[in-house]
Amino acid sequence: MTHEAFAAWMKEKAASSVIGLMGIEFAELAMDRVVLEMPVGPNVHQPAGILHGGVSVLLAETAASIASELNIDSSKYAAVGLEINANHLRPKTTGRLAAVATALHRGRKTMVWDIRISDEAGKLVCISRCTVAIVEKQ
Repeated sequence: MTHEAFAAWMKEKAASSVIGLMGIEFAELAMDRVVLEMPVGPNVHQPAGILHGGVSVLLAETAASIASELNIDSSKYAAVGLEINANHLRPKTTGRLAAVATALHRGRKTMVWDIRISDEAGKLVCISRCTVAIVEKQ
């Protein structure tokens, strides 16, 4: 599958998943860099009225998983989250987030991605590192 065909397939598949539910949009899809964007509003808040940390983690892992998928033969392998950590740096109540995933390691069995989530002013909201396992499809 070509890079362009994969991107179209991923966008279509994402629409009916948690990616679509959260309003996550694909801003950039490249083998070494993926940028996802999403709105922040009450539907992604925790009870205190700020962005739920789990939403940031979901956005980070989504960016890392999609970036990994772009680097493998998806007819033979699947990319699945193995480990993720996140540091929540500042609260967010409204606006938009951009998650930028860049490769730290792209191996045959694992990939490690650095994900920086910023708001529309460019201020860091969350930093994350995600390890993705590359598994053979059955």
